[in-house]
Amino acid sequence: MDILHSKQLIMNPMRDEKLTRFCETLNLPANSRIIDIGCGKGEFLHRLYAMYGVSGIGIDKSPYCINDCKELKEKRTPDADIEYLLMDGRDFSSDEKFDLASCIGASWIWDGIKGTLRALSDLTKPGGLIVLGEPYWLKEPSEEYLRLEEMRREDFHTHRENVLMGDEFGLTCVHTLASDLEDWDGYEAPHWWAVSEYADTHPDDPDLPEIWANIRKNRETYLKYGRDTMGWCLYVYRKPLF
Repeated sequence: MDILHSKQLIMNPMRDEKLTRFCETLNLPANSRIIDIGCGKGEFLHRLYAMYGVSGIGIDKSPYCINDCKELKEKRTPDADIEYLLMDGRDFSSDEKFDLASCIGASWIWDGIKGTLRALSDLTKPGGLIVLGEPYWLKEPSEEYLRLEEMRREDFHTHRENVLMGDEFGLTCVHTLASDLEDWDGYEAPHWWAVSEYADTHPDDPDLPEIWANIRKNRETYLKYGRDTMGWCLYVYRKPLF
């Protein structure tokens, strides 16, 4: 994972200008408190701090990601009141309620979107926002695609189902921003580039044959099936005041 995303700060298929526009749409109050679980390199929190002066917590179980978060914070937002915790997000508990709780591309922490909405709702103030980054089916996946990705059809849902899923938890989906093929290609292709460069600089790495085999398999699966089958969207749900 560290090698694949070495050329990327945004660890999901959403290009820079669209993520900026998404953050602007949130229109957060000054001094909002944020929790981002599965925070990657902390890009979402860093941008929200730059726009709104938020404080908060980022959680990820990858030591590489947390190290990147801390280094990037020192470079970009040294004065930010943002804490990064190395832990499984599922193990986090707090009596604090946040203005915004997010999990972008890591709903597997709670076994899918339903568990994630439930967990984040519990962490969110009345009137607060929940942000999810979640895949969705553009069309019915082939059995071969599911086999190659080691997924089940029921692991993900349609875009409509993701939007309406909030209703089950008393949440209203108030905004969506879907990725397009430019977003997807801009996310996947840098993985190939990163592995190619890594192979040049680490020719004696004993894991290199496995790394190449995995990236070639992932590339073929994406190009043959995933590019036309799997969508991605940032969803915003609002928790009612009462």
